[in-house]
Amino acid sequence: MSADHTRIPRPPGASPEPGSAPVVWLPVPPAEVDGLPGGLEYAHWDGGDRYPTDPARCAFYCAPYLAAYEVWTRPLPEMANLRVLQTLTAGTDHVEPALAGLPAGVRVCNARGVHDASTAELAVTLILASLRGVPDFVRAQETGEWRSGFRPALADRSVLIVGYGSVGSAIEDRLAPFECERVTRVARSPRTTARGPVLPITSLPQLLPGADVVVLVTPLTEATRHLAGAEFLARMKDGALLVNVARGPVVDTKALLTEVESGRITAALDVTDPEPLPPGHPLWRAPGVLITPHAGGPTSAFLPRAKRLISAQLRRFAAGEPPEHVVTTTG
Repeated sequence: MSADHTRIPRPPGASPEPGSAPVVWLPVPPAEVDGLPGGLEYAHWDGGDRYPTDPARCAFYCAPYLAAYEVWTRPLPEMANLRVLQTLTAGTDHVEPALAGLPAGVRVCNARGVHDASTAELAVTLILASLRGVPDFVRAQETGEWRSGFRPALADRSVLIVGYGSVGSAIEDRLAPFECERVTRVARSPRTTARGPVLPITSLPQLLPGADVVVLVTPLTEATRHLAGAEFLARMKDGALLVNVARGPVVDTKALLTEVESGRITAALDVTDPEPLPPGHPLWRAPGVLITPHAGGPTSAFLPRAKRLISAQLRRFAAGEPPEHVVTTTG
């Protein structure tokens, strides 16, 4: 864990007085981020015990990625002059409990676009691995067994994407070569896209019985908590696959266990409720369930994209322009 700071001056003739430049806290060393604007004072803090500057001077705080809640929130009570809180996650449900203690007017931004490719890759991986029985093949290899037989293909299957933001769109991009029978899109805000209509979430009861694969990509809100509950799951067709790359509590775990233990449906989960899934939890051994440890975002694609986002946001900040991807403003 480290802490350091540096100043990138304004062009000649516009240099700020020492200590007067807005301070930016970054979770990566500023020298490793291309295109940072001048006129700002940059500090590197990745969650260590020692702060790089007085937190009260911080105007733009990019929270360390994957840091525990009690770590990244520790300096927030002292950030009296904070103007932007930038997360490096697509979802911001983990941020909401900390917002009440922030000054009014702080713009909270997510990392829209940073995780699209990685999460979409994993979603398609989970679909293919589950349909084709890859976990069974891995177990058979460990015991030296040759287990052949017919498995479902993704080709000619219908896929329902529940939550159609940038990640949902990226998933559909990657489904295109697989010759699916159809891809249906559902979101809170219905609209028309170049690929076709995005239907309202209220249409789920009519759509679920016709879907072979249901992919959850919704943010976690009070409206989506336990969206995939007993009624939702009961409407899924026999033999259907549920894929969750959203947040664990979007699925009612108890209701899911009832369905998968009966063998009626299967599931592939990158997120669970609770999370991390504790040893001995029945989901670990539930039949037809594939679990990955919230692995959608942390890949080699993350850091270059995160740096580009940070640089773009700070150029807007330095120019006095509002940042992009604002999900809420403290009041």
